[in-house]
Amino acid sequence: MSTTIYITAEQDALLKLLNQKTKVPVAEYIRQGIDLVLEKYKAQLPGQTTFDDLGRL
Repeated sequence: MSTTIYITAEQDALLKLLNQKTKVPVAEYIRQGIDLVLEKYKAQLPGQTTFDDLGRL
């Protein structure tokens, strides 16, 4: 799947610098960032409640 996103010039520069140093594609860092956001807000997504979720209530 392909999606267009807009990032700041500073984000772009820092991601490119990170890519040069690590050789990890910028897209991989963006996917990892999305995963972090989804994990942070998973309680707001539809789905079954886990025992771990109940402990946070």
